[in-house]
Amino acid sequence: MSPDQFFQYLISGITQGSIYALVALGFTIIYAVTKIINFAQGEFVMLGGMLSFTLINAAGIPFVPALLLAVLSTAVIGAVLYILAIRTARKASVVSLIIITIGASIFIRGIVRQFLGVDSVRPPFFSGDESLVVMGAIVRPQALWIIGTTIVVTIILHLFLSCTMIGNALKASAISKIAAAKVGIDTRTMALCAFILAATIGGISGIVMAPLALTSYNVGVMLGLKGFVSASIGGFKSPIVSVIGGITIGIVESLAVGINWGPFTSSYKDAIAIVVLLLILLIRSGRLATEERTA
Repeated sequence: MSPDQFFQYLISGITQGSIYALVALGFTIIYAVTKIINFAQGEFVMLGGMLSFTLINAAGIPFVPALLLAVLSTAVIGAVLYILAIRTARKASVVSLIIITIGASIFIRGIVRQFLGVDSVRPPFFSGDESLVVMGAIVRPQALWIIGTTIVVTIILHLFLSCTMIGNALKASAISKIAAAKVGIDTRTMALCAFILAATIGGISGIVMAPLALTSYNVGVMLGLKGFVSASIGGFKSPIVSVIGGITIGIVESLAVGINWGPFTSSYKDAIAIVVLLLILLIRSGRLATEERTA
């Protein structure tokens, strides 16, 4: 592999990994506050891309208002999911709530397939499709939008959690619901905020991803899986580690395709995340068992 090829695969990996990182942020936010793994997170990403395409191409809404409306709509769907499904079943076990999110994921995919179709679609590029050449690698402007969006969202999320009252309340709820409730924090409202925040981030990631990678009703399945693996690297506790995990998985996938030897081919690209997940489970199995006994 030449240096130019290496840099090309590296840029591609960082771009793809940035998408995984945004999905992982949604998993981490919801799990930290509610201890629920939201398997509908990938569908929030899909909704962002599909709604932006529909609003621009079918409804004829101008570009920027369409993107804002797509994000807002995804956030509302996240809130509805929590209010109608999660809060209603608040006395159910965590496993039951996780199963509810899986059912919600299937339901959302079915609705989108029925009303928006099964074909892959591509919303307009943010700033044209004329490629740039950076250190011998061909880089599309949309890839820079994806990477930049991940950096900006991560920074804003960190500042939000650290410097605002709602952010501090979310962190308090994540540490201890009982202690948070004793100091007057409504933990159910914080859970609602977590779902809205995760859906918003998912919608944003879907919007910036779709022009480059296309989108369709079923893209959320694999994105959700890889976002889940990325978040699991940090134990669903650290947004920063989740972002690093997502970018790392993206780079490893891309370089594995570049090597193109034995199991390292594009045919096995999606299996890399599964292997990483199995390794995490093997490494952390003892710790997980200890946490379960002391819970």
